[in-house]
Amino acid sequence: MKPIFCLLLLVTGAFAATPDIILDDVAVSNMNLEFAEAEETVFEETVFALGSIEVLPGKRGVVSSRIPGRAFSVLVIPHQEVDAGAEVAWVESRQPGDPPPVVKLEAPIAGFVSKVNLAQGQPVSPDDALIEILDLSTVEAVAHVPQHFAAKLKLDQKAHIRLQALPDKVFEAKLVHIAVEADVATGTIEAAFHVTNPDKLLRPGMKAEFSIVVSERENVMSIPRGAVQGDPAQRFVYVKDYELKNAFVKALVVLGAQNDRFVEVVSGLLPGDEVVTRGAYALAFAGKGSVSLKEAMDAAHGHPHNEDGTEMTKEQQAAEHGDHDHDHEGAHNEWSTLTTFFAATSGLLLLLLIVTAFKRREVVAC
Repeated sequence: MKPIFCLLLLVTGAFAATPDIILDDVAVSNMNLEFAEAEETVFEETVFALGSIEVLPGKRGVVSSRIPGRAFSVLVIPHQEVDAGAEVAWVESRQPGDPPPVVKLEAPIAGFVSKVNLAQGQPVSPDDALIEILDLSTVEAVAHVPQHFAAKLKLDQKAHIRLQALPDKVFEAKLVHIAVEADVATGTIEAAFHVTNPDKLLRPGMKAEFSIVVSERENVMSIPRGAVQGDPAQRFVYVKDYELKNAFVKALVVLGAQNDRFVEVVSGLLPGDEVVTRGAYALAFAGKGSVSLKEAMDAAHGHPHNEDGTEMTKEQQAAEHGDHDHDHEGAHNEWSTLTTFFAATSGLLLLLLIVTAFKRREVVAC
């Protein structure tokens, strides 16, 4: 297998395409180009769904008073983090006394205070939900999967979860719950994932996007989705040239399946090809850049090339040097003619001065 692959690489290199775009170092730096290597990996088949972050069942606590009375003091505010058993409020009983009895209210669980429905002096009854506390150490990410994908869902499947509020982060979790009933109104079925939340970045109500991994295939050539350009009828990528610096070849590709991160390449690339990921769209408008193909090839190989990038023959090099010598000779001839003209003009002026001087002497003698 390796000899065949090496032969394929040699043949490909022998008939390598001429670079479509050549840039200088400044242009590459300004475009912030990034690259990824085409390689055979384990490719994930995914199902896409929308959903949101919710409070994990059993992780919501409510503070209430066992006796009627009025709020004597309120010790917490929304978003404050409290421990289990912490004092959160005091309620003055309606029972007679001087002063009336006061009852302490404590946090039933540790977490963040999400709601405070209590103000000092407010009447209180045992039915009132006075303070709400949420434990966000682990949250539930709920995906609403279209019904026609329901048969592909299985417990313990992995999902890549992204949030609009945190675009630079990807959370991974396993499927722990599939709803018994589908939602008739939306035509979806609920799939829930438990996501650890040590930094408390995930908050209930945040919108989420799910890519649920339903199967995997090995030895699949794939590249990042951001590298693919063009329209559905003609897809292409920009491949970094093997020899020329800052040179890129436009390679047509045939694509297969895709997931949230990668796309399968059926044909058009070889393992090891470096494709442009970040900046690929802008590269399409870069044209031929500010460096000619001849200049790039000359710098890469150390000997002269033609404008189309092919190597100059000895005859072409001799002809080019002959043209340069002819140009220099022409310039020398032009300089000699100009010098002669100035010399003749100067001599004529000198002759006129001499003649004028003699005429003046004759006038003085008379």
